[in-house]
Amino acid sequence: MNDAPKKAWEEGLQACHVCDRLEPIGLERCGRCNTTLRLRKQDSRQRTLALTITASLLMIPAHTLPIMTTETLGDAEGSTIVGGVLTLWHHGSYPIALVIFIASVVVPIGKLIALYWVVLGRMGLDLDSAVRRSFLFRMSHMVGPWSMIDVFVVAILVGLVQLVGVLQIYPGLAVVSFAAMVVVTMLAANSFDERLIWDRVKM
Repeated sequence: MNDAPKKAWEEGLQACHVCDRLEPIGLERCGRCNTTLRLRKQDSRQRTLALTITASLLMIPAHTLPIMTTETLGDAEGSTIVGGVLTLWHHGSYPIALVIFIASVVVPIGKLIALYWVVLGRMGLDLDSAVRRSFLFRMSHMVGPWSMIDVFVVAILVGLVQLVGVLQIYPGLAVVSFAAMVVVTMLAANSFDERLIWDRVKM
């Protein structure tokens, strides 16, 4: 007798990718949230991989170009994300520097690594590996939008610090690249069908 657990589709069921309700295969809409039902999101891995690669390319100008330019008495100086973090650290603003570093550097890079890991993962996963990948994906999905904190900081500074002829702050080109990178990584996470992780589990 085979006691191995079966997948839902082997029992004629499909799970809603929004609310996880099980419905019979062939039913077009979820009875709970009215979402269109599919066994798996169409071309999920391909779309997620394409968006993740795009976000990786956007990260280059986001971290190399100035995210803001400070003009003091006519002398303009641009600073990158990492440069801004180092400046805050040198001035003793350790908590703010850590928050910006984690939200603007660690989280975006970590999310990209997590997306590559779950999309390009091997077949034949054991149950523990699938649980870890699923947990990592959900965590990266949840914390992703917090990366926008750097864009909000620049927007606040540009709005508040405008002493014409003395001190002015302007947004840099990196703001556009960074915001686009965050949005694209969010789209990549939304495109991925988490159920594909469990399809790789070797029963």
